[in-house]
Amino acid sequence: MARINSRQVEAFRAMMVTGSVTEAAKLVAVTQPAVSRLLRDFQGLLKMKLFERRGTGLVPTAAATALYMEVERSFVGLERITAAAEEIRSRRTGTLRIAALPALSNGYLPRLAGHFLKERPNLNLAFFGVISPIVVDWVLNNQCDVGFAEVPIAHSGLPSLRLPALARVAVLPSGHRLAAKDVLQPRDFEGETFVSLSAGSSGRHLIDQAFSRDDVRRVLRVETALSEIMCGMVSSGLGVAICDPFTAQEFSTRGVVVRRFVPRIDFEFAAVFPAQRSPSPVALDLVETVREALNAMDQNRG
Repeated sequence: MARINSRQVEAFRAMMVTGSVTEAAKLVAVTQPAVSRLLRDFQGLLKMKLFERRGTGLVPTAAATALYMEVERSFVGLERITAAAEEIRSRRTGTLRIAALPALSNGYLPRLAGHFLKERPNLNLAFFGVISPIVVDWVLNNQCDVGFAEVPIAHSGLPSLRLPALARVAVLPSGHRLAAKDVLQPRDFEGETFVSLSAGSSGRHLIDQAFSRDDVRRVLRVETALSEIMCGMVSSGLGVAICDPFTAQEFSTRGVVVRRFVPRIDFEFAAVFPAQRSPSPVALDLVETVREALNAMDQNRG
């Protein structure tokens, strides 16, 4: 019986990363027909449909997305072995490995980490921006020294430290009629096209609850797990949304207007550490730096 080979897995990962057969072929340094053949053989061996044709391109199925999380974990593990060998060769063993959810890693935390590194010239950094379940998984498997994930944390056995929660905000397209108000309430959104978080997420539940209490009807046209996609949709003029304050800040100069929303809906997250060892002093220093910055950010917002 034929077995899965590493080239098939590499082609699958390249396709998931790039979203294009052409770009996947460049990434794994083979021809486009070769990538197509590797993907076709991979699906056949797994007896699982991984991609669907949409127009001229291929779109991953839900099964492909679930499989990719496992494949990515394995690849990061291999990459860490290579990186560790390089660190040993060059005697640079002071590396802090961080994983953070997209809301923090799309701008806010990298800037903070950059200032943190400037004060520590002998420290190196490996920074990964991934969704919260993968953050928890990588910390659980000792692939990162510290992770920042949305709560509740899926694995109760991981040591964690709650960080200051900040209020979610309303995000609107530039020129939207609601931008004339400084503070928005659920009833202001009656009949508005709404870009929502994915069903089942804790944030989605809290936001829906706020609108349900006032019996406000929104037109829910888009669901997404990523706040960058949410704000990108809003900036196009498609609709409005309730978003974490970090991503909203990144888009505030990119066609998005940010307004305070009441009742307050907190965006809550925590720092998580590997269970098998004590947190490193430098990881704890970073978490404390993040805590102080969040407290200052919350006070400035009043």
